[in-house]
Amino acid sequence: MATILVVDDEPNIIELAKLYLEQDGYHVEGAGRGSDALAKLGSSKPSLIVLDLMLPDIDGFDVCREIRKKSDVPILMLTARREDVDKIVGLELGADDYLTKPFNPRELVARVKAILRRYQAGVRPGQIIAVGNLQIDPARREVTLDGQPLRLRTKEFDLLTTLAQNLGIVLTREQLLEAVWGTDYYGETRTVDIHVNHLRDKLAGSSALIETVRGVGYKMVSRPPALNK
Repeated sequence: MATILVVDDEPNIIELAKLYLEQDGYHVEGAGRGSDALAKLGSSKPSLIVLDLMLPDIDGFDVCREIRKKSDVPILMLTARREDVDKIVGLELGADDYLTKPFNPRELVARVKAILRRYQAGVRPGQIIAVGNLQIDPARREVTLDGQPLRLRTKEFDLLTTLAQNLGIVLTREQLLEAVWGTDYYGETRTVDIHVNHLRDKLAGSSALIETVRGVGYKMVSRPPALNK
């Protein structure tokens, strides 16, 4: 049974989420403060965290940042504000999706299911993919750069693998969203851009380059490492 940790300072939100999620077979735990959420991260080992941005002690962004230092657990952010900047910042910090308050509890359940389905399915196992000094092992979900382990978040790994499996082929943002996030993803193509930027930072010095094809999308190409310096 998957454990869902709902972090919100409004008890009625936690109870509402608990009511609907438990009907679908999930075990739900609640936390009213960011510090409580960080403490439960180790003890409860949740399969997914529903995280409100407005918390009384620690800002939700800071909680997300601290979680990402320790874990790749999927995070669904809740925000009462509709500004795109909040959503973009959340995605940049490593959130997997977001939901704006007030929300339909059935939509919450649907998004939790979708995130967990994508997270658990991952990328189909196959042979090791080598792009110059970069190696990807889909079966073990491991990446090495010049023989050294490269730590990637779940969606970063899936995006990198998708691009590497289609070396030299231009993939649109919509194609990447469908391949990595799934057809039931509610987010925008901006999500792809954010994750590509993260990957480029982590692939510095690699012979695997992610090129932007203006007005279309992205493709991965291989270049000798010396050309990347």
